[in-house]
Amino acid sequence: MTGTLLPEDPERLGDYWLSGRLGSGGQGVVYEAYDSQGRRVAVKVLHGDAAVDPELRERFGREAAAARLVASFCTAPVIAAELDGPRPFIVSEYVEGRSLRRAVQEGQVFAGDGLHRLATAIATALTAIHEAGVVHRDLKPDNVLLGPDGPRVIDFGVARTLEMSLTTTGLVAGTPTYMAPEVFTGQRAGPAADVFAWGGIVLFAATGEDPFRAESLGGVMHRVLSADPDLSVLPASLRPLVGAALVKEPSARPSATCCWR
Repeated sequence: MTGTLLPEDPERLGDYWLSGRLGSGGQGVVYEAYDSQGRRVAVKVLHGDAAVDPELRERFGREAAAARLVASFCTAPVIAAELDGPRPFIVSEYVEGRSLRRAVQEGQVFAGDGLHRLATAIATALTAIHEAGVVHRDLKPDNVLLGPDGPRVIDFGVARTLEMSLTTTGLVAGTPTYMAPEVFTGQRAGPAADVFAWGGIVLFAATGEDPFRAESLGGVMHRVLSADPDLSVLPASLRPLVGAALVKEPSARPSATCCWR
């Protein structure tokens, strides 16, 4: 659902006319927009302090670079990017469809073969992401769009390529309830961390609940590091795969490819 523009929102960015808000966060806003030919697109813009923070601007550029590496069938392809101006923005294909989180919140039920198809499609997309040499690092129900041609994985804001060096900031990047245990213990997030998130997403789709939800970050960390969620709601065809994806030791998890083949 598209929201109206706020008074502080621009009406145009470069060659794009902004028609409404699709979503917002602490560092940016995503707009529904149109180019000069009337093509509908999504424009993600850094705003406020984030727009003048050199580290965040650099990360924004990495997001565009990572998304461009990934096969277009599984994400919203980047069409253009303006990274040097006062309002850095990335333009991507508009995907018609709700996020998985919104779909579940609005009553869509995933069970049986439907849940298996969803899990397989997301694992297929994750395989393409990893084959492009990219680790998403923030895979969650909000970043899975249920497009008319199948799920698309979006928002590579904290993604990195396998060639990137490990940052020295010590900051944990991502969404805690879908972070793998190794991230909380200071290890580098590799493809296995995305597989862990995949397992959590499948369980969310089946139950409507974030699997490691707690009242505080400390509580989430404790559950991720020590608790095993109840998988009995899953069909027998998925239960072993999701269980393997959610094991605490990253080397014991299957690859994304194994989750759909």
